[in-house]
Amino acid sequence: MAKIVVLGAGISGNTAAMYSKALAHKNDEVIVISPNSKWNWIPSNIWVGVGLMTGKQVTFELAPICKKKGITFHQAKAISLNPEGSAEDSQPFVTIEYTSSAKKGEVEKIHYDYLINATGPKLNFDATEGLGPEKNSHSVCTYGHAEDASRYLTESIERMKKGEKQNILIGTGHGMCTCQGAAFEYIFNVEYMLRKHKVRDKANLTWISNEYELGDFGMGGMHIKRGGYVTHSKVFTESLYAERGINWIKRAHVKSVDKDKTNFETLEGEAKTFDHDFAMLLPPFTGVPIKAFDKSNKDITNVLFAANGMMKVDADYTQKPYEEWKASDWPSNYQSPFYSNVFAVGIAFAPPHPISKPMFSPNGTPIYPTPPRTGMPSGVMGREVAYSIRDMIRGAEKPTHSASMAKMGAACIASAGSGIFDGTAASMTLYPIVPDFEEFKEYGRDIDMTFGEIGLAGHWIKYILHHVFLYKAKGNPFWRLIPE
Repeated sequence: MAKIVVLGAGISGNTAAMYSKALAHKNDEVIVISPNSKWNWIPSNIWVGVGLMTGKQVTFELAPICKKKGITFHQAKAISLNPEGSAEDSQPFVTIEYTSSAKKGEVEKIHYDYLINATGPKLNFDATEGLGPEKNSHSVCTYGHAEDASRYLTESIERMKKGEKQNILIGTGHGMCTCQGAAFEYIFNVEYMLRKHKVRDKANLTWISNEYELGDFGMGGMHIKRGGYVTHSKVFTESLYAERGINWIKRAHVKSVDKDKTNFETLEGEAKTFDHDFAMLLPPFTGVPIKAFDKSNKDITNVLFAANGMMKVDADYTQKPYEEWKASDWPSNYQSPFYSNVFAVGIAFAPPHPISKPMFSPNGTPIYPTPPRTGMPSGVMGREVAYSIRDMIRGAEKPTHSASMAKMGAACIASAGSGIFDGTAASMTLYPIVPDFEEFKEYGRDIDMTFGEIGLAGHWIKYILHHVFLYKAKGNPFWRLIPE
């Protein structure tokens, strides 16, 4: 009998747990530990944030689904990891603290044979003074944040209907943010709602980002094939912003957010201010804080985890100049180099380096996106690690499956307005996610598999995928036929 423990129940964690259970021997046990009682389809939070969906439409309770699939569920957070056990306990274990109301604050040890760290990110609002829903800006990172953002946006729209002008600022709230895609979708859905309510002329809608050029998205931008031509995503993105009358501020590090203004530093080192009535600014991510100890109770947190709190895996973490970065630096099987029965997937693993080129202001401030690892790549990682663990339980000496982002393609459907007949979405594919200039010397990616289009069809695809992935995440019949 093997015991597989999965920390986290987001896209990567839920996928890893569902596959682990489906592949397991009948005597094997799969345990999911998550501080949240609900699973959230995060890509649709942008629709919650403009009032086009409710929190209930993008979530479901985890406990009943886990029970149905024969998975043990603990609503708790992992606080420490003992991969060698302890002097009193020879088995590896993770210590958890319950977050459910019934057992809140109780601490328990959970033993494991295999551990999958899929905790996702800590939303590091504290990295920027005044950032976050509890302070001076809004967020769509959780369905709760998105519901709050929707309420405040509605108030802003009502003021516009009374003739007031409104300055709306949307984008990234720190120079090291990732997930520009979520903010990109949100600003275009806000723009759509302003037109729908006939107040677009009352709003000054502005994008702020740490990207060197629009369309970077933390992937260094990309060259896309469109209409028989090859063009950079910068042109594709700028044309969309210009078409919708959206202003933009790029190469910016938000230093602080006040109630009615955002203070930021440019890549040139200039200090600037933007007055706003409504601001939705995404936070930077760090790893979820988990301590680690060896058998003698010595703290080995900085051995297992990188400085950003994300877990080290089979990547090349050698510090080297940007010009020497390679696709082969990126991990393949997501196994800890220190403990063969420990894995990390999704945002929980530490990337070896950014994909976009690091940029610093004259003041030494880093202003560039960190790598995105959400959605489709996270799900693929979770699935492949589950297969590797199955084979290791059966006797394989090392992981048998791989999911390198340098060998993986991705498809992204970015909503740009959610109307039934007038909605739009930007549909983009690229291969590979991490550019490989050794194999694809000109662009770093296969230009025949990297393209982008925008239109109503993309909106319908995104809307359909919303329902398809909720269906899959619940483990409904034939869920494994639906790709990650």
